[in-house]
Amino acid sequence: MNRNPKVLIAEDETPQRAELERLLQDVWPRAEVIASCADGLEALEAYEAERPDVAFLDLRMPGAGGLELARAMTDAMIVFVTAYDDAAVRAFEEGAVDYLLKPVRRERLALAVTRLESRLTPSALTGDTTAGLGGLSPAVFEAASRARGESRQSLRWITASVGDTVRLYPIEDVLLFQAQDKYTRVLTASGEAIIRTSLRELVRMLDPEIFWHVHRSVLVRGMAIDCIRRDEAGKYTCTLKGRSETFPVSSAFQRTLRAM
Repeated sequence: MNRNPKVLIAEDETPQRAELERLLQDVWPRAEVIASCADGLEALEAYEAERPDVAFLDLRMPGAGGLELARAMTDAMIVFVTAYDDAAVRAFEEGAVDYLLKPVRRERLALAVTRLESRLTPSALTGDTTAGLGGLSPAVFEAASRARGESRQSLRWITASVGDTVRLYPIEDVLLFQAQDKYTRVLTASGEAIIRTSLRELVRMLDPEIFWHVHRSVLVRGMAIDCIRRDEAGKYTCTLKGRSETFPVSSAFQRTLRAM
């Protein structure tokens, strides 16, 4: 006899976790939320105990982020739920069924549920899913106990959302990142976009030999720099090849450049 789909939710913000559970009960009443977790380690433990069919995972949480969790939750279908629009490619590379941007809209969640239902076969919902399944490796729990920031991955794509559309930019096309208030401006060979990922996070994910942190607010592709100038006040700026806009350069980076 077929059972109801078992769902795990992992979200470190309590109000957003509660809202997602409420919306899910509204658009997918037959689903059973068997675990609602506030961090990555709790989510791993719940997965080990309950073996859910579906996991809704926040990308960034204490203990372990959504990408790390997805790699461990090999028997669950994954939907990422996040405020960040720049990890869609990596999410789908991990086999995600869908990628939802916060705040989650009811209609968009309903579409995700439709996709999930199309993949839930009757055989997958028959009997006890825990039978014959081995436990997670202790190494997974050990890794989850470390800070998420210790795990660094090189970016291959930058994604920026416009409404419900996610636009992809190959990292090879990116010339410069510039911090602007709570957002980051991305300058590419063909245009520009705005993303939510901070410059600090980008610095950790990009090759420092390719992207130079020339100023606290600017990360630039070294090969794209045309020249660096100093004005009468002693402040440095750089321009990119074929462009007239100038960008600040710290005196500390100027000293580093001279030492190269």
